[in-house]
Amino acid sequence: MATRVRRVGIVTSGGDSPGFNPFVRAVVRMALYHGWEPWGIQRGYEGLIAGDIVPLNSRSVSGVIGLGGTLLGSSRSEAFMAPRGLRDALRNLNEAGIDALTIIGGDGTMRGARALQDAGMPSVGAPGTIENDVCGTDVAIGVDTALNTALDAMDRIRDTASSQEQVFIIEMMGAKSGYLALMAGIAGGAEMVCLPEEPFTLDDVTREVADAYIRGKKHCIITVAEGARPNAREIADHLHAHEVETGFGARLSILGHIQRGGSPSAYDRFLATRLGAAAVERLLDGESGVMVGTIENEVVATPLSEVAECTRHVQEADLDLARVLAR
Repeated sequence: MATRVRRVGIVTSGGDSPGFNPFVRAVVRMALYHGWEPWGIQRGYEGLIAGDIVPLNSRSVSGVIGLGGTLLGSSRSEAFMAPRGLRDALRNLNEAGIDALTIIGGDGTMRGARALQDAGMPSVGAPGTIENDVCGTDVAIGVDTALNTALDAMDRIRDTASSQEQVFIIEMMGAKSGYLALMAGIAGGAEMVCLPEEPFTLDDVTREVADAYIRGKKHCIITVAEGARPNAREIADHLHAHEVETGFGARLSILGHIQRGGSPSAYDRFLATRLGAAAVERLLDGESGVMVGTIENEVVATPLSEVAECTRHVQEADLDLARVLAR
């Protein structure tokens, strides 16, 4: 049974990732196809609190499919999760006549979507985060682009590392999940990966680097997720202090927000478009309180209550593969 939707709002929240704009475009044009009015909430949940809600049309999203960032703007909002912030958001949505929301972002965004759903605002989420730490999907929107950006940087760094016989510690984004650092490590031929999910010590790192030197390697690349402990800077300082022992000079490179930006890859454009359309279709079928994602290349819907209580971690099989190939 179709839900009674006249106006659908679109929220892009949290840390942006390549593919937010194709998602917005798909929601807008699918909504228009079904006779709905699409409205954009600017600056994520902060915009909901402020009532920063604007009408969108087909031309509003013309030419945005290849743009990084988000045309609606984004933010992280602690105020939204407080009772007053949620009440203000609901009041503004009601005053604007918004009947349902589509919301793209990471795990914090999905918790916000659940809060809106529980408060009576029909909401459908979609995973958009380069860290790939959201449950209910094999891959989030933006991951493919971010990984390719990281790999490009890694390949360039290797050239210098080999020329000067150095160990490079490359920090990649991933506060809770080491997915980017692990996948880049495998695809880019790193000698070691350091992740939040996998305990290690500075002595472990020293042994790996020294072993790489003994085996005759001209460089050593270590990918480190920002949430790893010890962190990338501590690893770099330790290896710099033990250059005689390892045989390599040590350098640190922090990729930072370069991983978030740039034109989304073909895969991310398609994934974002597919999930944006699926979000509208779920609302059309009267379904809300779910996040749409892909599992084994099929679009699936997972309750927001499950997504909000779960963090997706790297697979043990991938960790084993990284260890074997590093030799």
